[in-house]
Amino acid sequence: MQIAREETSRDTETSVQQYLTFMIGSEEYAVSLLRVKEIIEYDTVTQIPKTPEWIRGVINLRGSVVPVIDLAVKFRQAPSVAGKLTCIVITEVLGEVQSGEEAAVMGIMADSVRQVIDLRPQDIEESPAFGTRVKIDYLLGMARSGKKFCLLLDTEKVLSTDELLELPDLAERAAGESQTELELLTAPDPGEAPTTPASSEETQPE
Repeated sequence: MQIAREETSRDTETSVQQYLTFMIGSEEYAVSLLRVKEIIEYDTVTQIPKTPEWIRGVINLRGSVVPVIDLAVKFRQAPSVAGKLTCIVITEVLGEVQSGEEAAVMGIMADSVRQVIDLRPQDIEESPAFGTRVKIDYLLGMARSGKKFCLLLDTEKVLSTDELLELPDLAERAAGESQTELELLTAPDPGEAPTTPASSEETQPE
């Protein structure tokens, strides 16, 4: 009997999963910590044309173009407003179409990051059929966090397969268009008089 109890305890320990919780508006959400690469400060996000409204824009993450998702808009709420605690949760998103391929990387805009919680299977309850602003398909379930519940997001379903396929191309294409527009805007007008050396030095990076 003692051996059986030890095995049961060991199984319980291995089944515990960690989740990172964060706030979007007044709701607390959580994603598997295994999907989180890093958390960065919300800084310059470049808006790109011809993309869904819930794509806040793209960031340059060490040379890679990463789309930033405003889940508030995707969940049909008012757009998030960047504040002092706003951050971007960089996550890896897997999908059936990407089996055997490198995972897609995206950033989730969060009003603030709360904590890391340990959850066992019995701690997770089924998603309610009503009363939430999030589609049930996007949820793994919900778990108690203090006096309230946090909603566990299924990162593989928050974005559909088609969206995952389109995002990198859209981001790369838009980033290229934005760079071209920037070059055109900063190019000197042939009809204008040449700038003075002092003005030129001010526009040159150090």
